[in-house]
Amino acid sequence: MKICVLLPLTISVFFLTTTALASNNVNQLKSNLVGENFIKVQVQQSQTIGKAIKAMIGHYPQQAVPIISTALDLYPKQYKEIIDAAISTQPTLSEQIVTIALNKNINSLVSIVETAINADPSYIDFVVTAAAHKSPEKINEIVRIAVITEPESADYIVQSLAKEHPSKIVEILQTAIGAVPFVGEYVVEALLAVFPNDAEIVITTAIRESGQEREYVKRIIKTAQNCGVDIEKLQRYAISGGATVEEVSQVLDNK
Repeated sequence: MKICVLLPLTISVFFLTTTALASNNVNQLKSNLVGENFIKVQVQQSQTIGKAIKAMIGHYPQQAVPIISTALDLYPKQYKEIIDAAISTQPTLSEQIVTIALNKNINSLVSIVETAINADPSYIDFVVTAAAHKSPEKINEIVRIAVITEPESADYIVQSLAKEHPSKIVEILQTAIGAVPFVGEYVVEALLAVFPNDAEIVITTAIRESGQEREYVKRIIKTAQNCGVDIEKLQRYAISGGATVEEVSQVLDNK
């Protein structure tokens, strides 16, 4: 008797569940189609993809990520305008926006990083770490374009990437100073702050890379001194990196 009662009920529940799932799938499909159509209409009305992205994210900030993702699917060739508009409107999403763009397999990592930094340099450390996480084998390219694009943030760039990729400190340092020589003193200070035990490799590498600019060499030595590096060790590191005894004496004796 119990079986007779439960069997129809079980069948009814199964039927209702199956129907609900099918209905949800249809609704989800419709929602996706509406999303694409909505973006297309907004682009047509705004005349440019950039204006459309700013308007949509401005009105629906909670939908920023799917809006950006769908827009990049629909208009991949206009990725620069989409990234610029998205980050300009929601800079706190810089890391997510860069990650989304990189996941779309847009074959221009350097261009994506440069565009994102120009849109809002305030979140440059998030931009470079997101890019390096996606393509660690291209970390030198990321460092170079980031430092060239925003040299005043070289310390943040180098420090953030070195934290994420400590085994590549030398590469990061060489690339940063090679791209913009005058940032040597700033990146040395930034690295010594988080890697005090790596003072030797930081100082010798920085001085070696700054060898063409003797004034920069002196600034690096002074910066290391100000960071509290032991004087005797600093003398040894500096000379090992290519500084002359005279240069070291000029800096350390001029307290």
